[in-house]
Amino acid sequence: MRELTRKTPADIAKMRSAGRIVAEVMALVELELKPGVSTSDLDRLAERHIRGAGGTPSFVGYLASTGTYDAANPRSYPASTCISIDDEVVHGIPGDREIRAGQIVSVDVGVIYKGWHGDGAWTFVCGGPESASVAVAKLVETTRLSLMAGIEAARPGRHLKDISAAVEDIAAPAGFGIVRNYGGHGIGRSMHEAPHVLNYRHRTRDGEIKLEPGICLAIEPMLTMGMEATHTLADGWTVSTVDGSLAAHFEHTIAITAKGPEILTRA
Repeated sequence: MRELTRKTPADIAKMRSAGRIVAEVMALVELELKPGVSTSDLDRLAERHIRGAGGTPSFVGYLASTGTYDAANPRSYPASTCISIDDEVVHGIPGDREIRAGQIVSVDVGVIYKGWHGDGAWTFVCGGPESASVAVAKLVETTRLSLMAGIEAARPGRHLKDISAAVEDIAAPAGFGIVRNYGGHGIGRSMHEAPHVLNYRHRTRDGEIKLEPGICLAIEPMLTMGMEATHTLADGWTVSTVDGSLAAHFEHTIAITAKGPEILTRA
């Protein structure tokens, strides 16, 4: 079991500032997400806002293999956001692709503010909810609800495995696949800290971690309309469903307090 760090109220205040910038970016992206916009357009919009607010994009130059930063390394992440479309689950690299009406677009944003991280993701339907089929709308809403259920379970005295079970209890009865290769994580001075937060019931040592005030987590369910299996594309980053089924991804950074969970990635 890896060591967890507990944050002070002053630490959480800084994370709250980082999280607020994340939420502001999501609101801007939602306004600009119209048919014909490119993923690089959205990425530039996000980076301008993050830097203008005094933050730093926490994805640029990130090396997943080491959890460190080296923008000169060709294997490091090249953009400020991850933008994943349709069957792409996570880590989609922004580029020249133009987004079409009705497509599912998952946007993942990370911000460093005064040395502290905020991390959040949201899935949108280009053209608004009215552009979504009934099945797509159900996938997106179920993923969002599974996130909120996981957050609600993050209360002092409970255990990490209770968050995982709460996510599964929303996702599984709806008939959606729960991506197992990726999940949430601790967060603070580093984007990825202990523990790993799984989105399904499990019997692991980390699952027995008792939740206490000061623990900060990024909870992020990823659901698919088909199989749970994923693979990484040739770019070394983009994760897609093996069967080509559509996927959705939601994430909030939270702090566990004596009164319960506080969502930090909220404006």
